[in-house]
Amino acid sequence: MKAINLHQKFGLFEDQWSPKIIAQLNGQDVKLAKIEGSFVWHAHEEQDELFHVIRGRMTMEFRDRSVEVEPGEIIVVPRGVEHRPVAQEEVWILLFEPHDTAHTGGVEDPRAVDHFPHI
Repeated sequence: MKAINLHQKFGLFEDQWSPKIIAQLNGQDVKLAKIEGSFVWHAHEEQDELFHVIRGRMTMEFRDRSVEVEPGEIIVVPRGVEHRPVAQEEVWILLFEPHDTAHTGGVEDPRAVDHFPHI
């Protein structure tokens, strides 16, 4: 048991759209990621996802609307809801999701990750 410094952890990597695990609890992963641009449209049929914006500003797009997420805010995407994160400039996010969550919900994309390193 120790405190985890998020800014120090974000300083350990530069790659985008490639989440890193910083903690695990009750079958859930706590991940950090840097994102910029638009991700692939996808849904997670069995898992909810929580996005917490640490730095920058993100738009969570849904097929029927968009939600702006500011630093210090979270958004929860319920299971089965198609979504796409978009960032006009680099955004730092913390993700909280079940351990077996597929990065792109099974959608083929070159940014899909099937192994999340621990940092």
